[in-house]
Order: sequence, then C-alpha cells, then structure tokens
Amino acid sequence: MPEDRSTRPKPALLIRTLIVAASAAAATFALLPGTATPQAPAGPGAASASVVITRDVQPLAAHTPAAGAARNAALQNALSRLGAPYRWGAAGPSAFDCSGLVVWAFGTAGVPLPRTSRAQSTVGTPVAKSDLRPGDLVFFYRPVSHVAIYVGEGKVVHASTAGQPVKISDIDRMPFSGARRV
Repeated sequence: MPEDRSTRPKPALLIRTLIVAASAAAATFALLPGTATPQAPAGPGAASASVVITRDVQPLAAHTPAAGAARNAALQNALSRLGAPYRWGAAGPSAFDCSGLVVWAFGTAGVPLPRTSRAQSTVGTPVAKSDLRPGDLVFFYRPVSHVAIYVGEGKVVHASTAGQPVKISDIDRMPFSGARRV
C-alpha cells in the first residue's frame, strides 16, 4: 500500500512551529533578569538571528519576593522554638541540633534544605557579612560545623550545644565562616 503523504507534517510547517516555540521561550526568559546574547544567523540564507539566554537560577530564586517570604517564615519558625532543648541529630519539632533547627524551620516554610551544616553552606547565594538580612543562613568555624539563622542587628537564632536550649546569640560570639541566602 502506498504511503499517505497528506498526514505527514510538512517541513515548512515544522520549521515554523520550531521558530514560534523558540520565540515564545525567548520572550518568556526575557522577562527574567539575566544575560541575552545575540547570535549571528547560522549560515547563508538563514532567516533570522537567534538569541542565547543564560540564567543563574539559584541567585534568581534567592531574591524573589516568594523567597523573601519563605526566609521570613523560616525565621519565625525558628524563633517559635526558643527554649527547645538541644539534642545531637534532632530535627524537631521538640528538640534540635543546629542544622536540624534550620532544616525544620525552612522545611516548615516550604523550603527543603540538606541535613548537615556543611551541605547547607553550599546552597543559595553567598552573602557578605555586611549584607546579611533576617532569614539568611550564617555558618561558623572552618570547616563549617555550625549553622544559625540571622535575626538582625548582629544576632542569630541557633541550637548551639548540649545543655543549651535554642537561643539567640551575638553573631560575633563564634568564628564567622560565611553566609548564604536561600
């Protein structure tokens, strides 16, 4: 039986569909901050130039209004646990270690994070100590072995050590290692 060519897509239609889809994607990405680099037409007879758009997704996500609301919610969650006992390996809601408090506070706010302070120190975007905002993660010691959540005015909330409940401390009480915004 001969092949029915009427049901096969035409090459011109396929090319048009691809151009429309690429244009729609470019228009969508153009609404987000990033870098757009015009590219020359592919070769002789090429119809138009294309645009290559690059994004650094992690920093973009860390600076959206929704991310700010999540950081604030996480901070409020952690502050609600002031006085809860420290227990190594605990991730709440009744007892915590340092990274467990952060995992619980952010997780309850809808932001999943890795379990350990060292792993947490690799997510989000780096923040200078002078640029800290409430809800930023603050890391201590080298290598990183402690994490807290910045409260503001040089204070952090954290689960510090055995025998000490979740509390607020001065940021300069421990050797600062770095900070991240998630």
